[in-house]
Amino acid sequence: MRLRPIDLAREHGLSTQAVRNYEEAGILPPAERSPHGYRAYAPRHAAALRTFLALIPAHGHATAGAIMRAVNGGAVEEALRLIDQSHAQLAGDRGTLEAVEGALRDLVVPRVPEPEPEPGVTLIGPLAHRLGIRPATLRKWERAGLIVPRRDPRTGYRVYTSADVRDVLLAHQLRRGGHGLEHIARVLEQVRTAGGPEPLQATLREWHDRLTARGLAMLAGAAALDTYLGTP
Repeated sequence: MRLRPIDLAREHGLSTQAVRNYEEAGILPPAERSPHGYRAYAPRHAAALRTFLALIPAHGHATAGAIMRAVNGGAVEEALRLIDQSHAQLAGDRGTLEAVEGALRDLVVPRVPEPEPEPGVTLIGPLAHRLGIRPATLRKWERAGLIVPRRDPRTGYRVYTSADVRDVLLAHQLRRGGHGLEHIARVLEQVRTAGGPEPLQATLREWHDRLTARGLAMLAGAAALDTYLGTP
């Protein structure tokens, strides 16, 4: 059965140029050529295109292309290595999500006290005293990247904005809960990105949904690739 570029393109709403580009990129096996130079595709090419498009949601465009090039070149082990990397990345993302959720599970959002000594900022000494910790602890958290206060250009002193104070209070509470600095850094980054702990709940739900969608896409991509490997 001979297929034209337009036959492959129509099935997926692509342009014929896109099909030709995929062949030139090694995503599709080389097509046969007529005496006049026209491409003639077979069912295997259609299966290759379906497989590539199924792999994209799971692995991204670049990795999906690399997987197809490896398979078409007979390097199945390389294709499996690339797939393993994607699975490892997904597992790492799940681990990060679980770390953030675990750190937030028992978190009670503290009320940010009125800052001092001027509106919007406080200094390291008063802030440490308020929390009952040493200034050296705040400097340690700064070195770990948890909080990055600005410096007063005149004195060189660290000054903490209200947002910095919020992050310090969250970090302090999480440390008392037994969480490590690495986990706390993840939580604070998510809080900053979301704009606060409350909006973070919606972010976490969206994060869950994205990971679930990617996991299901990996299943669909694996099924398509398995079918393609068995296509003569």
